[in-house]
Amino acid sequence: MTENLPLAGAQMLTAALADPAGAPSHPAIFLVLGVVTFALHIAAVALLLGSTGVAVYGGWRGGPHWQRLGATMAFTAKTSMAAAIVLGVAPLLFVQVIFDPFWYATSMLSAVWTLVFLAALLVSYLALYRANAVMHAHNGQSILSARAVFWLVVAFVLFIKCGALMHTFANQALFPTHWLEWYAPNGQIDASGRSLHYVLLPRFLFFISLALHVTAGWIYGLRRWVLSKRHVHNEDGLYSDFLEKVAFRLGQTGGVLVFVLGVIWMLMLPPEQQWFLSEPWPYVGLIPLLYFVALPYIQKRRRLCITCNYMGFVMSVIMTVVLAALREALRVGTLFESSGWNPFDMAVHWDVPSMAIFFVTFLAVGGTSLAYILSAAWTAGLETSGRAEAVWVPSAGHEKLGKWAAALLGIWVVAYFVVGAAVMLA
Repeated sequence: MTENLPLAGAQMLTAALADPAGAPSHPAIFLVLGVVTFALHIAAVALLLGSTGVAVYGGWRGGPHWQRLGATMAFTAKTSMAAAIVLGVAPLLFVQVIFDPFWYATSMLSAVWTLVFLAALLVSYLALYRANAVMHAHNGQSILSARAVFWLVVAFVLFIKCGALMHTFANQALFPTHWLEWYAPNGQIDASGRSLHYVLLPRFLFFISLALHVTAGWIYGLRRWVLSKRHVHNEDGLYSDFLEKVAFRLGQTGGVLVFVLGVIWMLMLPPEQQWFLSEPWPYVGLIPLLYFVALPYIQKRRRLCITCNYMGFVMSVIMTVVLAALREALRVGTLFESSGWNPFDMAVHWDVPSMAIFFVTFLAVGGTSLAYILSAAWTAGLETSGRAEAVWVPSAGHEKLGKWAAALLGIWVVAYFVVGAAVMLA
């Protein structure tokens, strides 16, 4: 077996791969933004996995309530994937600024699989759209047919595959002392990029299990919305009770799984990450884990509280931000232990115009577009859920928001080429 790359060698390699341009602003800004945007991304991914799984189960289980919920969650999954992709761009950009040598190396070590990831993502997105397209009407209700369930299963399997690949890429980037061993096993160079080298199963399952809890929070909000509209849609209350039971079971199971898997992950940390257990970070992590366990019981006691029902999902996202911060602390500390890499030692060359362009793009263009997509999906998905004959008519406010989103995106595209041409001709 090839010897691992010594720490000094890892330091030289990562220093050689580092971008001499450094960072356009203080690295702390990118670290904080990376944590927040990753948390939003992983929350969208968790809702995507959970809603797809619930839709599959609802179509398989049958019955009017499960079929109705399944149809709604199939629609939710389609929107969640759009949000997950949009929200996944920002944290990847921050990774490339701060951790570019490590991300570049892991991408080259498993280059074929990075392309497989993109292909699987594309096919899974198409499968979701196909599932929604083949849902058919029966007695005025949207029904998840066998074909729709098949496409949902295809999408779900590919989502898990994509998650496993991204988990592997992220883990491989953390251990530069092993890169030589992976690139040249037994002294023979393997530049094919066809290998995957590092999987920590408890870590992967921990993030996957978040899907149960986040989806439970979403369904609690769905229940409250159904209750508020029961007089408009002639609801008998049985469906809202059904939603409460489903959310409770998901939250109960998800809370236990997240807690247990989080503890197992910490107990199985590799030697390069054992330092983490002597820090306060794991104990801070108990706060979101205990909240996840308690959520279904809090909701049960506060079932008539309108704000509490909606806050279940919001608090799940906030607790995900806490977990994302702990994950970032683990990554930064591991890279310092394995290669001496300290992001705060990066050269800083302030580039105010590029930072201004980023924030305007992220907040104005991205924020407006996401606000339109998510708000439209929420109202459209719920107002037409389970009722095939229903047609969603956007409000005047939604139409105005959509026009602003389209206009800002158009302005950004034009400005992109204008600025690029100005720089090239300067």
